Amino acid sequence: MKNRFFTFPFLISFCCYSLSHASEKPNVIFVFSDDHRFDSLGMTGDPVTQTPHLDTLAREGVFFKNAYITSPICGPSRANIFTAQWERKNRIGFTNISQNAVTQEAFTNSFLMKLKHAGYSTAFIGKHHTRIVDRNNSPLKQNIDFCYYGKGHLGFHPGRKHKVFSNLKNKTQIEGLFEATEAYLKPGKDFDYFYQNADPSLRKCLSRRNPDQPFCAWINFNLPHQASLGGMGSQPNDPSFYRDLYQEQVDELPLPKDYPQDSSLPEEVLNISEMENYYRLNEKRLLDTKLKTARAVYGIDQFIGNLRSLLVELGEEKNTIIIFSSDNGLLYGEHGIGGKTMLYEESVQVPLMVYSPFFEEKQRGVQLPHLAVGQDIPATLLDICGVEVPDSYQGVSLLPLIQGQKVDWRKDIFLENLFTDQGYPRQEAVRSEHFKYIRYFSREKDRKQYLPDGIPGETPIYEELFDLRKDRKEQVNLANDPNYQSVLKAHQKRCIELAKELSQ
Repeated sequence: MKNRFFTFPFLISFCCYSLSHASEKPNVIFVFSDDHRFDSLGMTGDPVTQTPHLDTLAREGVFFKNAYITSPICGPSRANIFTAQWERKNRIGFTNISQNAVTQEAFTNSFLMKLKHAGYSTAFIGKHHTRIVDRNNSPLKQNIDFCYYGKGHLGFHPGRKHKVFSNLKNKTQIEGLFEATEAYLKPGKDFDYFYQNADPSLRKCLSRRNPDQPFCAWINFNLPHQASLGGMGSQPNDPSFYRDLYQEQVDELPLPKDYPQDSSLPEEVLNISEMENYYRLNEKRLLDTKLKTARAVYGIDQFIGNLRSLLVELGEEKNTIIIFSSDNGLLYGEHGIGGKTMLYEESVQVPLMVYSPFFEEKQRGVQLPHLAVGQDIPATLLDICGVEVPDSYQGVSLLPLIQGQKVDWRKDIFLENLFTDQGYPRQEAVRSEHFKYIRYFSREKDRKQYLPDGIPGETPIYEELFDLRKDRKEQVNLANDPNYQSVLKAHQKRCIELAKELSQ
């Protein structure tokens, strides 16, 4: 098995499909949320947020307890899914810093295009935060059968920010994207209005699904991202739960231990005053954000429930794989920090579940401890559908693990932050089975530069080492502890090895 060192943070609902078990190719639906923390589900310990449909999906599928996003920020993490590569390989950073795009070759090798060439009808719906070849994303529009997206942040009422969503009857993001999904999947004339009123910029990109083809739909939310929480529940026609759900449970919303706390990092590594204001929350604002986030996560959970009901209505429930994950987590004041891009667990770990109607009973409800990464999703999808995985992929299929095979799986994963704006430090890390090692580089030398190869001769200005068996919240830095020097040196060496291997 190649590239065993990769990392993976996400939640997938996935089908252990085999062509020997079914006469038809399986359908695939991949749902990707935004800034969705691992611990924000009922099943992962959130004391307030109710996620019965996601919990059921995990119970009927396979859940990965140690799934990671290796570049924890919107654009790069999505580029890593498109390419199935690490950022230092594909060199697609946050747009205003790297200015790079997914190449034509990488797009041709994307799971969407590989499945299209295998006879699938394909759909790309929702948030798009990764440039494909050019500013118009021409290959995406020209090749994906149902291409319905807005660039960057969608907002809670996406039709206000993006005219492409003006043909929706449902004005809220989650409900509107479900409407678009219905328009794609449902035959008949019920959604003629959707196509007839589509914005001219995308009208030619919206083909009705051919019912004789299997389908693959990638659905991207911009929730529960903080940028899309504004205006939540403000309109009379917004679903009422966006206004009043959990209102009586605000005091039960969890805050980080010892909140508020000072930054755990030296000022030369991270200066909190340089960070964006919306990531520096006082307790009142933080509780308000967490309340809205809980409502948004509930809305996503309702989407999953409605989606599964729709599949039953269409008679496709027995042949459809569902995958759910997130583009990264989020810090809510842990370590005295807000936002993302940091390589702490809250930022890089995501939920990942894989559901399949073809799972055997003994596979259902299994929670696997193996280290998985977002880049594994494309390889897994292709493997499940019986399509050859391109050699360009650095991620690997999770299917053997799901099937219970004995696999020589990766023992560690490489994490990175190459975003050098908004005060964030450039970082590299190794997350092994028991430890996390993080190294930080000089902000004075790399501000607003894109440096996937680093700076020749540079050395880290600060290092951290955490024993995750005893310290899951990464509060005790062991880098200078004499009892852990052999562990430190081993992880330092491994970090250098992986940085080099993954760039090749």
